[in-house]
Amino acid sequence: MAIESVGGSVVSKIAELLMEPAIRQFRNMFCFNNFVQEFNEQKKNLALTLDRLQKAVGVAERNAEEIQKDVNKWLEDANNEIKGVNPLENETGKNDKCFTWCPNWIRQFKLSKALAKKTETLRKLEENTRKFPRVSHKAPLQDIEFLPSKGFIPSESSKEAFEQIMKALKDDSVNMIGLYGMGGVGKTTLVKEVGKRAKELRLFDEVLIATVSQNPNVTDIQDQMADSLGLRFDEKSKKGRADRLWQRLQGKKILIIVDDVWRVINLEEIGIPFGDPHGGCKILLTTRLKDICSYMECQPKVLLSLLSENEAWALFKINAGLHDEDSTLNTVAKKVARECKGLPIALVTVGKALKDKSEHEWEVASEELKKSQSRHMETFDDRRNAYACLKLSYDYLKHEKTKLCFLLCCLFPEDYDIPIEELKRYAVGYGMYQDVESIEGVRKRVYVEIENLKACCMLLGTETGEHVKMHDLVRDVAIQIASSEKYGFMVKAGFGLKEWPMSDKSFEGCTVISLMGNKLTDLPERLECPQLKVLLLGLDDGLNVPERFFEGMKAIEVLSLKGGCLSLQSLQFSTNLQSLLLIECECKDLI
Repeated sequence: MAIESVGGSVVSKIAELLMEPAIRQFRNMFCFNNFVQEFNEQKKNLALTLDRLQKAVGVAERNAEEIQKDVNKWLEDANNEIKGVNPLENETGKNDKCFTWCPNWIRQFKLSKALAKKTETLRKLEENTRKFPRVSHKAPLQDIEFLPSKGFIPSESSKEAFEQIMKALKDDSVNMIGLYGMGGVGKTTLVKEVGKRAKELRLFDEVLIATVSQNPNVTDIQDQMADSLGLRFDEKSKKGRADRLWQRLQGKKILIIVDDVWRVINLEEIGIPFGDPHGGCKILLTTRLKDICSYMECQPKVLLSLLSENEAWALFKINAGLHDEDSTLNTVAKKVARECKGLPIALVTVGKALKDKSEHEWEVASEELKKSQSRHMETFDDRRNAYACLKLSYDYLKHEKTKLCFLLCCLFPEDYDIPIEELKRYAVGYGMYQDVESIEGVRKRVYVEIENLKACCMLLGTETGEHVKMHDLVRDVAIQIASSEKYGFMVKAGFGLKEWPMSDKSFEGCTVISLMGNKLTDLPERLECPQLKVLLLGLDDGLNVPERFFEGMKAIEVLSLKGGCLSLQSLQFSTNLQSLLLIECECKDLI
């Protein structure tokens, strides 16, 4: 009985196995239209999935994201499959037309098998998209700082400094290198070249650069480094962020360039592994102060000197557009170049300012530079010389509006990415474009002024066309000019001030006050500033702006507040106000 049962089950299984192919063959022979329908539906589904994925990829690419490799492979396969079904569709169409009344069973049988096979291929391809949790990922930021630099013109001093630094980078016993030299001599440009070469030679796993400036902000330095590393901070405290950054950098060969250091910085507070236990991490810092190199225990301390007279003349000649055959003009031009005392930023800006000028204008410029330097002979230093040269470049700007646009750029903190849109607001508030009817017209004019200033190296471009930067030495000159009685600017941006700055002079003559980038914890009850047009304030979050604070500012047109708490009622006397920008500022009167 048991044998019969086993035998029966074997027979039924054999029958089942024989039946399945038979049924499939039967379907291939007599269910042709079903195969066509299934094929068309699957092709349509795949085409829709392909379209959806291509749109998602397009969005990701516009956001500068990197597409997953398996997604790109799938898109290629899907496109090839959809293109590859055309011959099969053509055959199917012929079959419909030629064999409607009397089908060719053999041909229909083959077509059905081909359709079934292709339908299954398309189905599996579509199902594979479920393996993609996302089509892209954030691409590591490209180190724009380390792209080839057109502005790097090697001098004997820069070559020597470059070689010393590269030798130190390859020395395992060195973990801190200091490059010092006066402002505008080319320290930042040189260390970017070092970073580029270090990447090319693969001396380090990663090369980072962070700008410190006169008023170091730990959070900002951490953010700069995190952006380069593709690191995202979930921690809110400086300590938590430092621990996360430390963890990310730990155990790797990393070069960290810390640019524009003015005081001793606490590397541990930032989150930078340093010292003998972390020999893979090297620090290269730049500073104007040799003492900083000593305090930070740099080894070696590398000096970047001014250009020699021949090197200075070569750089000046390029930027002024001079040629050897211009012998008469070159005689006076060499006098002007000598007054720049070998300082690259002065040579470049003065050269561009005097480009295509007449010989008489060159002679006047030479006299102006001599006079400005002899005025300060008793207290002469390199910085005064640089100021004189940059002031000359400013004087040679063609239009007053270009000069004013340049001065408005100094309202932002040092090393700030200056938004051109904000600059436009300040220009309107200062009354620069009263003859222009539309905001769009003002925007165009501001962009033209910016391009003019970039062309003569008074402003620096950034990776986006929406921002510009100022060299810190150029900004110092701009503040000095803007603070004069003629313009009436008061600029103390990014100083980290807690209290309102007290000054010997009255605020009555001020036209612009910039205290952005501060955390003021108190304000005067009332400020008498009848000529004030632009006011930019950085306030502590808990500060209430006094209700009578704006009472003496009847001419104010632009007000920007970051932080604090404001009652709109306090602005009732500010009848000329055109632009109000509130950033993280609580407004009592809004429900």
